[in-house]
Amino acid sequence: MPGAPDNEILDNADTQWLGDALPRVRLSKAQSRVVDVIVRNPQLASYADIAEIAQRADVNNSTVVRAAQTLGYRGWPDLQRELRARYLVLISTEETLAEHGEHRSPLHDALTHDIDNLRQTMDNNTAAEAEAAIATLAGATSILVIGVGSFAGPASVMAHLGSTMGYPISLENRAGVHLASAVNSLGPGDVLVVVNMWRSMKQVIAAAEAAAEAGAAVVAITDMRRGRLATTVADHLLIVPSEGISFFQSVTAATSVVYGLLAGMQAAQPERSRAAIRRTQQLWKDLDIYLE
Repeated sequence: MPGAPDNEILDNADTQWLGDALPRVRLSKAQSRVVDVIVRNPQLASYADIAEIAQRADVNNSTVVRAAQTLGYRGWPDLQRELRARYLVLISTEETLAEHGEHRSPLHDALTHDIDNLRQTMDNNTAAEAEAAIATLAGATSILVIGVGSFAGPASVMAHLGSTMGYPISLENRAGVHLASAVNSLGPGDVLVVVNMWRSMKQVIAAAEAAAEAGAAVVAITDMRRGRLATTVADHLLIVPSEGISFFQSVTAATSVVYGLLAGMQAAQPERSRAAIRRTQQLWKDLDIYLE
């Protein structure tokens, strides 16, 4: 890993919070100082602006940017998002609550924070990356969407609206034997969509690995650019910030990404989508679901 005299990070307990965020690449001495600041200051690295990181490392801002790019990121904001996602996993739920402190206006602060999350999502994902994921989904024999806990929200939206458009799509928002049975049916031509942020769930990651091994394509909506799901399993990776303003994570950005994927899927199969939507609307009437 990157760092000290031989341009590799020192292998000690201080690096454990980073996981595989910093790959083994050669860095200049100045870039190594930037990495040293990151390694030794998890909270600072996760929240400080680029000028403060540069000052701590005794380098200029451009060196911080180059260090991030050498490590495989698009720049400092991209690297910092990865660091913050890992820092939030490092601390406890109660510590997360304390980290965010009191709010002047909870509603206003939540909306402002999610607006920033949405901006970051636009920066994180190119149109080409999204379109590639949509093409895979549009051509799928069947689609399984999995999301557990809070992340079952965007997963449920995708499965519900995708089914409304006539796609062979189902939801699994449980774990254990239910997840095993659902994933067991996947194979070549099928697509697994994984919505997993914050703490990586062992069963969800293992299920994604099993689906990939069986030949299914995997679309991951997650907040980390590296890790087992992102680097070894996902065929298509969509990065979304998930930090909220309290002890809980926000699924706003993930849900917006889901809406974008659904819109693309509708455009990819317009006739089938329109026909399915017409049938659904007729069923609403036949089943007398809504008030007139």
